[in-house]
Amino acid sequence: MRTTTPTPPALDGLRVLDLATLFAGPLAATMLGDFGAEVIKIEHPRRPDPSRGHGPAKQGVGLWWKVLGRNKRTVTLDLSTSGGRATLLRLAAGADVVIENFRPGTLERWDLGWDELSAANPRLVLARVTAFGQFGPYARRPGFGTLAEAMSGFAAITGEPDAPPTLPPFGLADSVAGLATACAVLTALAARERTGTGQVVDMAIIEPILSVLGPQPTWYDQLGYVQERTGNRSANNAPRNTYRTADGAWVAVSTSAQSVAERVMRLVGRPELIAEPWFATGADRAAHADVLDEAVGSWIAVRDRAEVLAAFEKAEAAVAPVQDVRDVLADPQYQALDTVTTVPDPELGALRMQNVLFRLSATPGAIRWAGRPHGADTDAVLTEAGLGPDDIAALRAEGAL
Repeated sequence: MRTTTPTPPALDGLRVLDLATLFAGPLAATMLGDFGAEVIKIEHPRRPDPSRGHGPAKQGVGLWWKVLGRNKRTVTLDLSTSGGRATLLRLAAGADVVIENFRPGTLERWDLGWDELSAANPRLVLARVTAFGQFGPYARRPGFGTLAEAMSGFAAITGEPDAPPTLPPFGLADSVAGLATACAVLTALAARERTGTGQVVDMAIIEPILSVLGPQPTWYDQLGYVQERTGNRSANNAPRNTYRTADGAWVAVSTSAQSVAERVMRLVGRPELIAEPWFATGADRAAHADVLDEAVGSWIAVRDRAEVLAAFEKAEAAVAPVQDVRDVLADPQYQALDTVTTVPDPELGALRMQNVLFRLSATPGAIRWAGRPHGADTDAVLTEAGLGPDDIAALRAEGAL
């Protein structure tokens, strides 16, 4: 019988040191780990990563950490001690990537800046993730993703027109920055293949979220146009809103394409609106959103959600149920994609969590384990790095571990 050797994951052989906390930097490391990178999470011996204590816990174990810490080996190391510094440089010498999010100047104060790290390993990529970047008037300020959501213009355009600006109820800016950091690291590694040397990634959390907000700076530069809050409506098309069904549920409708807008009007029994001169463009339809919302909303309001969804699907019009997490877990499309998968865990048993971010046909990613206890792999990782039992004992006596 012919046997086949499993294809190694896409990032097999890549070693990442995750020094970061809350949340962009660690999320970037998680994504790299999902596709086969060996990620070593380094935490302070007496002050674990704060994500271990964020949000709900079960049996004293933080559930957010189980997701954010997946596919990572956990090591404790106090970088401010001489032993901690020497040990990090030793680990960095055998690593490909270091991800950190200390305030600018902190690593330098410990003699662990780019000069020292690149001297230990000229091929190293150092990803520095901070709120405001490594230079500029705000660089040394403390900051979190919430500030980026406010500064970028996101909050200013989110919410109802007559209501306050709205911040997201989750780490949006951090998540976008985490995606961007993973992309930046892979870009730097691709460059290393040509140049043979590493470089510094300077990721400011205030920037990626601005990039995904669309052409607002260009609109303002060229037209003086400032986007305002429109609630669930859009300035570019209509109908576009959430609508309540007869059974108290909600659905979302979008008509970004002209053909879809026309199908919706025929479906809800208002084909005469298609003949209106203003119906021909998305912007003009948006200017008549009250008329279109009334037409769509009144039709949906007298039908249960299941009937609405079935009718829209038959008409090839774009609709989706407004779902909470319970609906997401029961949704047949998410189930087919295994978007939320089950991971065995020695502490808590089977856990359900989001699967890897995308599917690769030849070198797929995988969740090999959920977040591990604080410092669980310290001795193993340091032994692999060449430290003996006496070395490790000395570091513990110093308080470096």
